[in-house]
Amino acid sequence: MSHKSARKKVRYPATHEERVPFLHERRDLKMASTAHAYVRGSTARFYEWLATRAGRALPTGPLVWICGDAHVGNMGPIARSTGDIAVEIRDLDQTVVGNPVHDLVRLALSLAMAARSSDLPGVITALLVEELMEGYLEALGGRPNASTASESAAVRFVVREANRRRFRHLHRERLGTALRLRLGRRFWPLSAEERTDLDAFLDRERIRTLVTTPDSRDDDAEIQVADAAFWVKGCSSLGLWRCAALVDIVGKKGRSGFSLLDIKQAVSPLAPRAEGAMMPTHFGERVVQGARALAPALGERMVSGTIGGRTVFVRELLPQDLKLELEMLDESEARATARALARLLGTAHVRQMDAAHRKSWVKSLRGATSKSIHAPSWLWRSVVDLVGVHEQAYLDHCRQHALASARAQVEAKS
Repeated sequence: MSHKSARKKVRYPATHEERVPFLHERRDLKMASTAHAYVRGSTARFYEWLATRAGRALPTGPLVWICGDAHVGNMGPIARSTGDIAVEIRDLDQTVVGNPVHDLVRLALSLAMAARSSDLPGVITALLVEELMEGYLEALGGRPNASTASESAAVRFVVREANRRRFRHLHRERLGTALRLRLGRRFWPLSAEERTDLDAFLDRERIRTLVTTPDSRDDDAEIQVADAAFWVKGCSSLGLWRCAALVDIVGKKGRSGFSLLDIKQAVSPLAPRAEGAMMPTHFGERVVQGARALAPALGERMVSGTIGGRTVFVRELLPQDLKLELEMLDESEARATARALARLLGTAHVRQMDAAHRKSWVKSLRGATSKSIHAPSWLWRSVVDLVGVHEQAYLDHCRQHALASARAQVEAKS
């Protein structure tokens, strides 16, 4: 018997309902890897805390589109359609018109857990909260376009990486050596019904316009779907429907490149919307509108729609789109990164405020500073409370979802 014939045939889930248990298991193990990863994947836990007495006691700032999930990994370089790069919020699944305080607290929690993962002492967490508030106030106080990379080595590094990347890098990472989506751990086959619905959705003028928007492409080019697959990607969103579509771009002189589309299901957000706020009822369009307000470089590259009854949003992946990863930080780098990311967040918020609201918001934030820490006392109390809540929840999560896997690995080695 040949090696090829002896190879075990892989059986992939046939429907999305069959996929969900496998996706949830992968999400749970991913969240168990570190406490910081748990925070990134446990958006629901954060909003459960917001519903408690402590969360409800937070002040309310001017109503703007907020990210709703402003953790460190949701920020990074984004390529504009013109080819240059902006550093922006890069994941808007939870975006709503709401309270900017929620973004501030979420980012502060993420930075605090990153510091703990880097074995930095507790006093550094207090300094990070101070730096975060100073960076946010810098953006609100008249420097909304200040470079977020000027002081943070981590941000400068990821921007340099983004600037050097070309389509061959994206091809190698996502596709390997072939111009197709290889089935395996990352990509699973679509059902016949899903593929039919997807083809009908992609055969629309707004998708062709999205793909041909970059300045380097012919505006009159046609697109042809070369391949498509279910995409096992993300963390907190694992379990939702997500698809990758590989598209050939065919200009007047023949094939001129390819486009990799990320098509993601949009559902009702966990983030609380402001009472009376006007937002699209189509969940995908909500994400697109929030992106255009908070991250224009990303928002201009997105469209919404419906596939097989699911509301979705679509963006093309470009090689310059990268997420910020914080590994081991020292004190100075942690503080610089906190300030830089807070400026980025403040820039996203302040561009939506008029002068009167901005001035009032700055006054409110400065007036809440306590004697013991150069940041609002409510922000510090929130971080302390949330770190405790998430540390306990993380350990319980590991016991529930990762213990059996760890025992199996030990037994396999023995």
